[in-house]
Amino acid sequence: MDPIRNPYAPGAGQRPPELAGRDEQLSAFDVVLERVSRGRPERSLVLTGLRGVGKTVLLNALRSAAVRKGWGTGKLEARPDQSLRRPLSSALHQAVRELGHPEASEADHVLGVIRSFAQRDAGVDAKLRERWSPGIDAPAVRGRADSGDIEIDLVELLTDVGGLAADVGKGVGIFIDEMQDLGPDDISALCAACHELSQNGLPVIVVGAGLPHLPAVLSASKSYSERLFSYQRIDRLSRDAADRALVAPAGEEEAEFTPEALSAMYDATRGYPYFIQAYGRSVWDIAPRTPITADDVAVAGPEAERELAVGFFGSRFERATPAERDYLRAMADAASEEADDPVGSVATSDVAVVLGKKPQSLSPARDSLLKKGLIYSGERGRIAFTVPHFGRYLRSQA
Repeated sequence: MDPIRNPYAPGAGQRPPELAGRDEQLSAFDVVLERVSRGRPERSLVLTGLRGVGKTVLLNALRSAAVRKGWGTGKLEARPDQSLRRPLSSALHQAVRELGHPEASEADHVLGVIRSFAQRDAGVDAKLRERWSPGIDAPAVRGRADSGDIEIDLVELLTDVGGLAADVGKGVGIFIDEMQDLGPDDISALCAACHELSQNGLPVIVVGAGLPHLPAVLSASKSYSERLFSYQRIDRLSRDAADRALVAPAGEEEAEFTPEALSAMYDATRGYPYFIQAYGRSVWDIAPRTPITADDVAVAGPEAERELAVGFFGSRFERATPAERDYLRAMADAASEEADDPVGSVATSDVAVVLGKKPQSLSPARDSLLKKGLIYSGERGRIAFTVPHFGRYLRSQA
């Protein structure tokens, strides 16, 4: 079949041609947008899930929904080595511009507060702070959001931004990807700011996306975070949704799948959105004609698996040091191959047994893998892969 017309698109954060299986989240978010715009109380939102389930794609779709409602929006990706101040300032700068407040002086005042917040980066030399510009033309507003205490400053900053949005009857959405990578102080400040905003009824919401342990990170920071956010677990697609993700794009190109081919595709991809796109692309390129059959899926399977081995599994494995790779392989060996557990959850003590070492001596490797986002700890004493079926990949490479 014509590879130029291939509709499938495996890629990090790349929107698939058919966003299947997320209608519930999109509809619920439309309600949130309307309620917040009308001054009704509503919680901020946190999306959690494994790598490859489409969290970033859904986050971008929710942001697009906010833009269509006339909201001001900004997005940032958290990094463990970066303070929240600068990326959040850039995101809010964009959000204020999108709001289009009719009073230039009011908008400039808030932009000045954003600039003041950005320039109060404690990790930057004082002289450099004066020379560095966040791209905001308005002069910095002294005495507002510049105390140096991130919690105080963030509350003041978002209060001013929320007031500006309320003036024009709109809202502001802050979209944060990889939210688990925010530093402890930044997480605490963000929770405190969301708490203050909800108490004052200001139209600002935070929509975060992160790995499965993100709720635990938030809860460890502020005990009330369990009531502060609405948590939504993003998982693999149901059979019907997975079929729609394949059939709808193919139909746009006047192609079809046989029922047997769709069954074979679901067995191979297990409903994970990234896997569906990778298999869809390989099967399309290899199939000689429409309709695509189960035999085509079988022939394309090795090519799809090679694509996943390089672009999805291998790229992550390469980020690990030799000691960390040993730890990952030991996790895979310790996990039960027969259990229906895509993350390979194991006890840290079992990993130590496989490696023949004391658990304490493995702490540096484990902690480094946690920081790199290759594993996560859902409960005390246990760890799991952030990438579905990573253990199976490692065992196949042994």
